Amino acid sequence: MTMERLGTSTSSTAPTAGPGWQKASQPAWIPNWIKTVPFIALHVALVAALFVRVDALALVLCAATYFWRMFGITGGYHRYFAHRAYKTSRVFQFLLAWLGCSALQKGPLWWASHHREHHRHSDTPKDPHSPHETSFWWSHVGWILSTDHVDTPWEAIPDWARYPELRWLDRNHWIPGVALAVLCFLVGGWSGLVWGFVVSTILVYHATFTINSLSHLFGKRRYATTDDSRNNLFLALITLGEGWHNNHHHYQSSANQGFFWWEIDISFCLIRVFSWVGLVWDVRKPGEKALTHRLLTATRQVSAQELVASAEAPVTPVPVESLPVAASSSVARSR
Repeated sequence: MTMERLGTSTSSTAPTAGPGWQKASQPAWIPNWIKTVPFIALHVALVAALFVRVDALALVLCAATYFWRMFGITGGYHRYFAHRAYKTSRVFQFLLAWLGCSALQKGPLWWASHHREHHRHSDTPKDPHSPHETSFWWSHVGWILSTDHVDTPWEAIPDWARYPELRWLDRNHWIPGVALAVLCFLVGGWSGLVWGFVVSTILVYHATFTINSLSHLFGKRRYATTDDSRNNLFLALITLGEGWHNNHHHYQSSANQGFFWWEIDISFCLIRVFSWVGLVWDVRKPGEKALTHRLLTATRQVSAQELVASAEAPVTPVPVESLPVAASSSVARSR
């Protein structure tokens, strides 16, 4: 089973964003403190969980919306838009972007462009959210609320900025979230709205944010990366595989962040299923050279041959340096 591969680029050179795309993803006349009100209001709305009935439907909605929106962030925003770890059709590309937007973590172009800046400057003063250069609070949530990170840095995302539907969704990233809230209310009433949307959204927020904060502080390091990224099983479980962060910083374009069978990576399992039915293709994985390069011998007492044998077939690596970016600017920070 295959889909028409609309929008798939065969060129090795990324398209250039036009001058009209160098604009804020939100209306510039809206003060930043107003833009943060929904984020704060959702946290305040958690109090409502004490006053609504908790039934099986509400819990199922909470679990389902958590799972699929987390995949929208991990499999969509992160592995697809930020790192191009696989290819898909233009239609499914939009669906991934819509799913990611429903998690209310801004638009796909905003998310992916800032994430690329994180990789280019990881744990340095130019990193937007390093817990070592700033603080735990800043890396976890403070940078998102900062006025320095309101807009989408278009120069870092020209490959996706050429799609008008993605630019529209980036500007109107709140629409999928509101639509999901309405759906939860229609399905489960007030309990469905509170547990299926409010509680689930907060859980997705802070599970995702732990990758910026905790995964650079706690865990083990297999590879000698230039930052302090770490592998953490607990974080991998709550984020569907993102907790294998040292693996990811070692080989950023891989669709699987759990490199070996014992490293649970649910997002990659879903990507593989999608590849079986033709929804995605050209799924990238680390090869033998990537698996054995820069190994820290103290991390795990197994040979390089055993590491390679436990992984699957290699593909051509695409380092983060090859991702499209203009050399003229980088993400600004306020600290």
